[in-house]
Parts: sequence; C-alpha cells; structure tokens
Amino acid sequence: MGRVLLVQSLVALLAAGSVIWFVQRSWFPVIGEAVLQLPAQGELRSGRLEWTGDSPVRLAEGRFLAFIVDLDHSGKARSPAHVQVEFGRTDLKVYSLFGFLRRVYPPTWVVPFSQTELRPWWGAWAPAILAIVGILVVAALMASWGCLATAYCLPAWLAGFFANRALSLGAAWRLAGAALMPGALVMCLAVFLYGGGTIDALGLTVVGVAHVALGWLYLGGGLLYVPRHPGVVGIKENPFV
Repeated sequence: MGRVLLVQSLVALLAAGSVIWFVQRSWFPVIGEAVLQLPAQGELRSGRLEWTGDSPVRLAEGRFLAFIVDLDHSGKARSPAHVQVEFGRTDLKVYSLFGFLRRVYPPTWVVPFSQTELRPWWGAWAPAILAIVGILVVAALMASWGCLATAYCLPAWLAGFFANRALSLGAAWRLAGAALMPGALVMCLAVFLYGGGTIDALGLTVVGVAHVALGWLYLGGGLLYVPRHPGVVGIKENPFV
C-alpha cells in the first residue's frame, strides 16, 4: 500500500505541475490583460454589473481564454478562444467546446470590477492562486483515484477468483490503484501538448476519454501477472478420474 500511495503522490504532483504550467502560461497573461482593460470605476452589487465602459467589448483574448463584457449578451463580440467568459448585466456566461454555462450574479455579492481595485489584488494573489490550484489538483486526483480503485477492485477480485489467481480484495484495490497511473501520465503529457499548441481542445478531450480506457487495459493486463492460486498450481489433469 505504501508503494502504491507513493507512486500516486508522485504522479499527482506531476499532474499538478502540468496544470500550473498551463494556467500560468496560457490563462494568467490573458487575465492580467483583462484587468488592465477595466475602467477606473465599476462594481458588481445587488446582482447587477455596474459598467461604465463600452458594451460589447473584448477585454482580452488569447488562444485558450477570452474575457468579454456584453451587458445584453448580443453575441457581437464572440471570440474563437477555447473558453470565453462573458459578463452580462445580471449574469455570467462561460462558452466552451461543450456548450455554455450560465450563472446569475448572487444578490449578496459586492465585488469590485475596476482596474483601480483589481490590479493590485491580482498582483498580490496570483502566486497564491497558483499554489491553491496545485493543492486542489493533488487532492482531487488522490480522492478520485481512491474512489475509482474502490469501484474497480471488486470486478478485478472476481475476475481473479474465476481465473484461479491468488488475489485478495486488498491486493485487487492496490492493483486497481496502480493501473490508473499510466493513463494519468498520458494525460499529463496531453496537457503539455495542449498548452504548447500541438493538439487542440478536441484532441485533449479524446485523450481524456482514452486515458480512462487505458486504466482498464492495464488492470486487465495486470491480472495476467498475478500468481496462480497455490491450490491449483501443479494440477494438470482431472482429479476425479
């Protein structure tokens, strides 16, 4: 168990590093530029965006992320970025390859929306946000791998039982946990390729689906290397004859 958790921790740290690299390289410059394009005065209060600038207007745009203010969601400032964040008068819309997500501004929020207040805040909190992202990635991966190993261990144990393999339920859990690591490494590589522009958002999605199937493949292949049960070793003919 210790070795499995050690390997999972190392892979989780590698995954967190790839995500931090991507966010810092591809998203943070766009966010910083968008903050610089905000007006001197602005606020989100009582569920409404108090905006004094032009609308619609594109605050910042990159290959991966874009920020737009379109108070009426007229669609006149759409961006080809993979993720588009659009601020409306009373709600926020996030567009991506998978469709869009709409969220109404909470009436209790009082959030500054001006360069005067957000520029120093962003400069002070950007490193801390990166650290929080890394911690969340590690925690989310360790928790998801634990849940997946728990879900996979019973089918793996049953397969080992009918294949006459010396596989306990705990060993099946460890095998399932270890089988998830190759797919995670492939996903880390895909994040680097996506951030470098080698693959697009659709390619990243395909790899994301394929890396799940890779875990099943390694789990099934791992069962072939589990030693046979001692009770069946050496039996070459029917004992009832």
